[in-house]
Amino acid sequence: MSTHPPLSPAKRWLGLALIATAQFVVIMDTSIIGVALPDIQRDLGFTPESLSWVFNAYVVAFGGLLLLGGRLADAFGARKIFVLGWLVLIAGSILAGAAGTIGLEIAGRAIQGAGSAMIAPAALTLLMMLFGGTRDLPKAFAVYGAAAPVGGSAGVFLGGVLTEYASWPWVFYVTVPIALFVLAFTASTLPRTERKASGSIDIAGALTVTAGLAAVVYAVVNAPEIGWLTLPTLGALAAGIVLLAIFFVIQARSRNPLLRLGLLRAPLLGAANGAQLLLGAAWVSMWFFLNLYLQQVLGASAFAAGAALLPMTGLVVLVMLALAPRLQERFGAKSLIVTGLLLLAAGLAWLSFVRPDGSYAVDVLPASLLAALGMSLAFVPSLGTAINAAPAAETGVASGLVSTSYQIGSALGLAALTAIVYVVSGPDPTRVELTQAYSAAFVGAAILALVGAIVTAVAMSRPRVPVAASDASIGR
Repeated sequence: MSTHPPLSPAKRWLGLALIATAQFVVIMDTSIIGVALPDIQRDLGFTPESLSWVFNAYVVAFGGLLLLGGRLADAFGARKIFVLGWLVLIAGSILAGAAGTIGLEIAGRAIQGAGSAMIAPAALTLLMMLFGGTRDLPKAFAVYGAAAPVGGSAGVFLGGVLTEYASWPWVFYVTVPIALFVLAFTASTLPRTERKASGSIDIAGALTVTAGLAAVVYAVVNAPEIGWLTLPTLGALAAGIVLLAIFFVIQARSRNPLLRLGLLRAPLLGAANGAQLLLGAAWVSMWFFLNLYLQQVLGASAFAAGAALLPMTGLVVLVMLALAPRLQERFGAKSLIVTGLLLLAAGLAWLSFVRPDGSYAVDVLPASLLAALGMSLAFVPSLGTAINAAPAAETGVASGLVSTSYQIGSALGLAALTAIVYVVSGPDPTRVELTQAYSAAFVGAAILALVGAIVTAVAMSRPRVPVAASDASIGR
């Protein structure tokens, strides 16, 4: 509940701008490092198989702590946690930019992820406070949803500009002025919230789910180098599975769980989360390996690689804000999610035909645009469906859960496909071997998107769980 008088329409839309900026930044920070990876690898001494931890450290911390972030927002007030998240993100960004060793770099990225895990659920709670019960809620929700893929795509270009004309640490430092700008307007624009939740915070649940996910990702990333049947790999996998099992036991027994397990029984919620998980796995893996193909095979500079993917950003903005809402109104969420995932799979399959002596116009541009079209069509409907499927009182939990699905899908998908790339390319690959490896990764990502389309089509054909009329405008 807000303790402030009702905000003017102008301030509500300024508040939405801050909230959308928050969503933009936390997703941008996953993608902005893409074109900087070769420089980071060279300067800090990452091996090819360990390089993905510059990405994974962020998304594992982000995805693993999102549910805790939502619970903290309920317990202490969304605006307070929103501010605290930005402060933590600033600290992690400075550490990641100044890091001179692999350990400090990974630590900085994990701290960034922890800050983002507080910002994201608090931002959505604040959005619902500003626009809940108004006719502008669907429009506000569309802007919020569009900020995520736009941030991911724009981060690729911005990363290229900063890496080319400044240096790779600036892909982390750039977050600091944006954070300070948001913090400067937060107190006057976003509503102060009272404590809504009582009871203890499920710290044990947050630690077990985050550690479990990290152990699984660690095992998959390192297995190609040390062997799948070695003691370290099997031990990490076993530890991860045990920790995740403990997490669910804790949730079943806790009076104040991070995730009420009964919420998972809503069929549409499970289907939408599955779509987001596989969408993240396919989409994020695509831009990760496409950046490496452009730089390491075609010889593009960091700036050129970022600029090469800029058309995707324009298409994402156009489709997400102008086309997708109209199509969803006419055809419904299920058709749009399935069609989007199929188009993403087709674009990825097209990318698998990349050549060692290929060209941007032939090998990259048309296929990447098709993939971007598919992602743009699938993202917001699946996000809205997940939130719509939950009871009104658990909208924040549902938003944290679906964001977790996307981030963890990204981490696990990239880890698995990185393992494939390492196996195919070998330890000291030629351009031809690198091309074959990236082609295999695109095939793997296409399969993930195709599986997502099939699972969504089947799961969303089940009978709907009744939804309150007040929620019906968010997802269809």
